[in-house]
Amino acid sequence: MKVLIVGSGAREHALAWKFSTSKRISALYITPGNAGTDELGENLPDVDPADPAAITEAAVNRKVSHVVIGPEVPLAAGVADSLKNAGIAVIGPEKASAQLEASKQFSKNFMLRNKVPTAASVTIDSPKQLAGELAGRSGKVVLKKSGLAAGKGVLESDNTEELQSFGEEVLKEDSLIMEEFLTGFEVSIFALLDGRNYILLPPCADFKKAGIDDSGPNTGGMGAICPVPTVSNGLLARIEKEVVEPTIKGLVKENLMYTGVLYFGLMITESGPKLLEYNVRFGDPEAQVLLPLIESDIGNLIDAMAQGKLEDFPLRISEKSALGVVVASGGYPGPYKKGVRVDNLPKDNGKDCVLFHASTTLSPEGQILTGGGRCFTVVGLGSSPLSARAKAYSVVPEVQFKDSWYRPDIGKKFFTEN
Repeated sequence: MKVLIVGSGAREHALAWKFSTSKRISALYITPGNAGTDELGENLPDVDPADPAAITEAAVNRKVSHVVIGPEVPLAAGVADSLKNAGIAVIGPEKASAQLEASKQFSKNFMLRNKVPTAASVTIDSPKQLAGELAGRSGKVVLKKSGLAAGKGVLESDNTEELQSFGEEVLKEDSLIMEEFLTGFEVSIFALLDGRNYILLPPCADFKKAGIDDSGPNTGGMGAICPVPTVSNGLLARIEKEVVEPTIKGLVKENLMYTGVLYFGLMITESGPKLLEYNVRFGDPEAQVLLPLIESDIGNLIDAMAQGKLEDFPLRISEKSALGVVVASGGYPGPYKKGVRVDNLPKDNGKDCVLFHASTTLSPEGQILTGGGRCFTVVGLGSSPLSARAKAYSVVPEVQFKDSWYRPDIGKKFFTEN
């Protein structure tokens, strides 16, 4: 099995790390990859991950059997369509199905058509309409850019001027979704799809805000935990019945079912689970805490997905807990410097701690340099969420580069330390 992974983030490093443990793999390629994936397979830095023709050519020339697409942008660009037309097995949806993530307006309408519980919303197309909607509301509301925004095109506020200003900027290039503000706690649920069947993975929670106690601006995610201590089997069953099943039935009915990963971003409210958004791929940083807990050979798993045989696949999940902490560049999620020299990385990268790179590069001299806002994810593994958290935070300070920072409270709200 020759596998090509598309992407350069910590999610893709986690995927490459997992594939490197598979007994099925004879060759592993990553495009464009990063300094971490360079140690596990062959990076293809000159292949544009959002260019369907370039990705397909790279896969065909290397006789790749399976392609796993990590980020949302290549999916929205139709990379999966091109690969599928070339007869290559691809883990990721075609462009039509990728609209579930690429257009919040499309996904919201899909939820309503298929009776998936979600926040009340309205689509905004002009600054005048936005002003009128805000004038008739009190309290917090949520504004979302309809198109892709790398997790940062969202504002929650009760300040009319702030909302109007944010909305007008978005409306210069895209439409806007205004939603009611829901309270509760957020959960990430991932389903593996094979075009006919699905399997649910353990629940995760990510931490999107930059500040302590979930304050400050949105980011792509500053950490994650898996499984989530507050999610009971009963709650999981309710999520599957009320959210997952109607979604899968809707995908089949509307000819949008695909082979890949489907993410359900949920708010667990007093009245039950409500869907905030779909993603059509693994989340980042959720992938970094999910993948280490999958004990099945990932080569066998994606082959079962590609062949439509998930229904009988004996997926094995570890009983351990995982907690990941993102180490970011100074200034992120605002302006930040790239190409900062990494002075130190943890030596402990074994059974109870794994380090994943995101967009790092190597200088001609072999020095690791930062290449993005979120630079590394340190994942601790343990017999309990607390022990996983303790391990992660014992190692995080060893990741050292100028102006680096991380949230010190990842996972804390889900349990009380004694």
